[in-house]
Amino acid sequence: MLSPLPNATRAARPLLLDIALVAALVGLNVAARLLPHAPDLTPVAASALFAASVLRVRAFSLVVPLVGMIIADAWLGFYDLRIMAAVYGTLALPAGAAWLSSRLRKPVMIVPVLLSSSLIFFAVTNFAVWAFSPMYPANATGLLKCYIAALPFLQNMLCGDLFWGIFLFGGYWLAQNARAAKRGDCRAVSVRA
Repeated sequence: MLSPLPNATRAARPLLLDIALVAALVGLNVAARLLPHAPDLTPVAASALFAASVLRVRAFSLVVPLVGMIIADAWLGFYDLRIMAAVYGTLALPAGAAWLSSRLRKPVMIVPVLLSSSLIFFAVTNFAVWAFSPMYPANATGLLKCYIAALPFLQNMLCGDLFWGIFLFGGYWLAQNARAAKRGDCRAVSVRA
């Protein structure tokens, strides 16, 4: 049996790493939604931005929030498709924004992107709840009541996006620095020998 060509194996490795990272992030999103947690204190939006920032195949970053949500909702129960579209679309927004703009993947932009995605999620999804469910009257007072009732969820979303963003990006930065330091130590050892 012929062994794979070294270049072919080397070229497949980044794709396999991307797929493994996507699977890990989807798993994180599903676990965070299924395990007991405060409402909206999940890593979904932060993992979407993280995936768009580190994956070599950026299109995979849209898979992270969408597949994670679908799997979790299959267990938790689906709801009005129009509201689901608003939820899924706004959670995938950070990935799409970072995918389209290279500036949004810079470290200095992480916090503003996550904060703005939380605010967009709040505005769009609560408008969808008001528009497509019978929970609130179909007038300006009903819309205002919907937004006021959702303020605690906004606080959780902001905290969750920032926490998970720091966790994911900070962990990645630490891993990269540890890897670089290890490579530097190995080179130093080989030079001394």
